[in-house]
Amino acid sequence: MTETIESLFRTCNRLVSETDCGYHRYLYGEIDWNEPLVCIMGARGAGKTTLMLQHFKETFGEGSEKAIYMSLDNLLFSQKDPVRVVEHLYSHGFTHVYLDEVHHVGKTWSLLVKNLVDQFPSMHFVYSGSSMLKLEKGRGDLSRRQSVYRLKGLSFREYLEFEGVGRFEVLGLEDILKNHVSIAAGICSNIKVLPYFDKYRKSGFYPFYRRSPTHYLDQLLETVHKVLDVDYPEIDDVSQETIRRTKKMLMILASSCPQTPNMSELYRELGTERTQGLKMLSALDRAGLLALLPAKGEKQGNMSKPEKIYCDNTNLMHALVQNANVGVMRETFFCNQIRKDHDVVFSGRGDFFVDGKWTFEVGGQGKKFGQIADIPDSFVVNDDVEVGFGKKIPLWLFGFLY
Repeated sequence: MTETIESLFRTCNRLVSETDCGYHRYLYGEIDWNEPLVCIMGARGAGKTTLMLQHFKETFGEGSEKAIYMSLDNLLFSQKDPVRVVEHLYSHGFTHVYLDEVHHVGKTWSLLVKNLVDQFPSMHFVYSGSSMLKLEKGRGDLSRRQSVYRLKGLSFREYLEFEGVGRFEVLGLEDILKNHVSIAAGICSNIKVLPYFDKYRKSGFYPFYRRSPTHYLDQLLETVHKVLDVDYPEIDDVSQETIRRTKKMLMILASSCPQTPNMSELYRELGTERTQGLKMLSALDRAGLLALLPAKGEKQGNMSKPEKIYCDNTNLMHALVQNANVGVMRETFFCNQIRKDHDVVFSGRGDFFVDGKWTFEVGGQGKKFGQIADIPDSFVVNDDVEVGFGKKIPLWLFGFLY
């Protein structure tokens, strides 16, 4: 056991020492790190591991004798029981354990976490994993024990800070609706925002774009394949043929978004029946690859007939579709940024109905009110403009909502 602990410490210390704490994601300050069990969820590449290592470094420093970071994909855990490792640490005065890649334990990962919390109630655990599908599958077993936090990809506001362009405050939706002219004018007096906005929508949502900008979209596509080839079959008993059909479904929807889908026609094209088709659609939604919008008056999460389907974000659009449609990309960006903290449905008139109150029509620079002119609390969202006027709001400003 001593050799195992020493090896884990060497890995932990190396990762902590190499962690850059110069920039923190929005979620860092929202997490109550004092909770006994914290779960950090998010899509592959969102930055969950960095978040954990930053908190470790800033709270305990390097070479801590009170805390340890361990990734359960470490080959050591193919022979060593994580519970016995934690038991050893506990007996030597450790109080905090950061567990990464917990899903590598297999389908019993939630039982492992439950046993750790039950057997060492005075300790604090933070856990995460790269497979959102697997964490979603098992987290219900821990619902009464844990605090769950979800990490989205970079907002446009975060991207600007991540790139060193400038630091800006998070904006509330009502603040944008009421004060967008003065807010946008203030931001644009410091930076030329539109060139950065164009870059962000193509390659700025997942923080790993910085590692290899020229190969980022290829790497993102590989991440999609990993979700469907590795994560999906481990949470559902699916065949290789179902995986192939799910990939085809994703490509069809990504290419045709955001038209109202004819689900029966889609299932016929895929050569599958409705029940299996709904399972495939659900997997793509839970994996953070698609965003499903119900119609106005329908419940969120109604998978049987989504009124509109979008890619989760514009970077995915560029990775999946050649020559992504600019109009669809505008709507995808708006939907992605506003869904974090607001209920969004398809309005029937206009593109989006938000929080049961506001209607938004999204378009290019010349977009006018037209079909929403007589709707109360309606707004036009314009791309390719720095500063709006009246109820016409620049699209990029909705990237400051988190």
